[in-house]
Amino acid sequence: MQLTTNFHLSEFACKDGTSVPDELKSNVQALAEQLQILRDYLNEPIHINSGYRTQAYNKKIGGKPNSYHMKAMAADITVKSKTPKQLASVVEKLIANGSLKIGGMGVYPGFVHVDTRKVKARW
Repeated sequence: MQLTTNFHLSEFACKDGTSVPDELKSNVQALAEQLQILRDYLNEPIHINSGYRTQAYNKKIGGKPNSYHMKAMAADITVKSKTPKQLASVVEKLIANGSLKIGGMGVYPGFVHVDTRKVKARW
């Protein structure tokens, strides 16, 4: 199922092979729409390292017990031309100018976590 011009539902499936449940598809649709805005701005592909996670998979990999990944509201992303810090800086710029509605963002050594929570959170 195509979510946006450049994002397909399968990209957000759990790494254990589980598809995004039907009841969470509206969440992943909203997330994909935000990522499409970022992709259009960058004019280059965004790789989704991790999207939706089942509770069991999230626990297995040491994810937070209340992870937004389990709600299909989070993605860990990379972009070839940017370091995680550079990518986070672009995300912050787009949030500041009103283009993006990303509430949570965490910068890690190999990726940036973004989520669509309603409140600002940074780590």
